[in-house]
Amino acid sequence: MQITELMCFGARPGLGNPALVIDNGPASASARQDIARESRRTCVFLAPLADGQFEADYYYPHTRSPLCLHASLAVGGLHGPLLLRTAMQGQQLRLSCTDGAVFVAVQQQAAATPAQLPDWPGLAPVSAPRVASVGSPKLMVEVADAATLHALQPPLEQLLAWGRAHGVNGCYVYSKVGEREYAGRNFNHLDPALEDSATGVAAGALSALLGHGLTLYQGRATGKDCRILTRIAGQDILVGGAVEVSIL
Repeated sequence: MQITELMCFGARPGLGNPALVIDNGPASASARQDIARESRRTCVFLAPLADGQFEADYYYPHTRSPLCLHASLAVGGLHGPLLLRTAMQGQQLRLSCTDGAVFVAVQQQAAATPAQLPDWPGLAPVSAPRVASVGSPKLMVEVADAATLHALQPPLEQLLAWGRAHGVNGCYVYSKVGEREYAGRNFNHLDPALEDSATGVAAGALSALLGHGLTLYQGRATGKDCRILTRIAGQDILVGGAVEVSIL
């Protein structure tokens, strides 16, 4: 088994959201979940397929995931351009490298917004919350400004219970901070210490909602400033950023 840690979406060298790329790892789901839980890292387990693609199986410390774009970026940063097929849903992902960044091509997927939204006292959205997805549905909530965003104290248990009931993988809160520039935070863990420093699927979902590419800043709450870039190319939404190998 070969384990490589990479930092993804870092706004500056040495920063970013960590992910472990695991080649020749265990095949069982329970063993994979144990590695993610013990490392307290997002993990992607790679397995070669007969058609030349690679299967990518994603695990957070607390659960298996259908898709994780920062872990997919880590694969591209380590192995270069590849075609991935996600283990849970068979989603095709094309990795490319350009201008010093790694990009993952995804597509908007159908996602319905439930009539009943989670109970979050004091939250004041400035537009109607909507569920959007590029492979992992997120409830997207816009607030007035970055100060409001970073002062949030989310009801994590209620958010996760609502998400499980409606098949939504977390709540992503964002605010506009410039021309096609946004700041965001992702809430899909019970433990506040596990808040994401970068959430690529949310950046892709936000681009799908808004209909244009953008720059998304995340990680201030975790002390790991990240910058996520998106572009729209035909039916593809390209989500990318910087990737560098770190030392375990």
